[in-house]
Amino acid sequence: MLRIHFTAQDLARTRVATTIGAAAETYYSLELLREGRDAARFGAWRAAVAPRMGAETRPLTSLLPARGPGLDLLALTGDVPSLDHAVDNLLHTPVSRLRREFEGVDFSPGQRPWAGRLAEGDRDALREFAGAVRACHRLAVEPYWNKGRSELVALASRYANLVLEGGVDLLLRSLCAPLVRWRPPVLEAAYPRPVEVRLQGRGLIIAPTVFSPRAVSLLWDPLDISQPPRLTVPALREPLTGAGPDGSPGRNRNLESLLGRTRAAALHVTADGCTTTELARRLDVSAAAASQHATVLRNAELITTSRRGGSVLHLITPLGLALLRTNGTVPEG
Repeated sequence: MLRIHFTAQDLARTRVATTIGAAAETYYSLELLREGRDAARFGAWRAAVAPRMGAETRPLTSLLPARGPGLDLLALTGDVPSLDHAVDNLLHTPVSRLRREFEGVDFSPGQRPWAGRLAEGDRDALREFAGAVRACHRLAVEPYWNKGRSELVALASRYANLVLEGGVDLLLRSLCAPLVRWRPPVLEAAYPRPVEVRLQGRGLIIAPTVFSPRAVSLLWDPLDISQPPRLTVPALREPLTGAGPDGSPGRNRNLESLLGRTRAAALHVTADGCTTTELARRLDVSAAAASQHATVLRNAELITTSRRGGSVLHLITPLGLALLRTNGTVPEG
């Protein structure tokens, strides 16, 4: 049983996140792939993805521990929705952070030398590891993300409405019943082992996930105890289905008629948050063409653009999200 103790200050600081980040979802998908749980929702996905895993993905999949906690890619990459941004964060992780993260994982004996190279910040090893993160995301997550993101948006919207209607108390009372129970001032959830957590004024982040290997998880960074823990809850309600060649199954033709097929696809991609490089890759166009499409969407106030380090990040606006909903490509919460 997991028991999370709240104070009034914790309730005031509790919030809902829209994602745990592209890299963390990717790692979750690998755990889910290996464990074989929830065949009703993930059976078809697992049957399609498992045969495609191979040498390109092995630098990451080989590090899944046989037992105990695995790597925390959320801590190493952040909760950024853009995979490019996540990989950039990974490649710039301090060696002290890498050592701390890798020392707590029970790797198989044959993988310890490889894990040791990564823990010491070997640049070639990190680039190979980053390539495997990209490969796993491309095979296990990206073709299914339109469906997954829709579920995340719907659940996050529902949670936001609950807070508006009855505050955090109503949100906690409505959270993943019957898996989670709110008995003020304690939130209880089924868990593999007994865990008592006192938030001590930090609050809690509630984060819906798509590829959740277990019903509820609690994530926290032991190197930064000032940050609030994250409670992950499953967002997927229906079987996970894949995408067509353009990455967006069932896209409403009205949206394509309004924006053009490529620009409509670009709007879908920015719902996750993406860099210009990632937008170009997802659309299979040049970086210059992707930048031009982003400019048109930005001028129409459908996306925003901001600089994050050496990259430009594009994010959908409420107006853009409303347009997707109106055209039936993102479900209402």
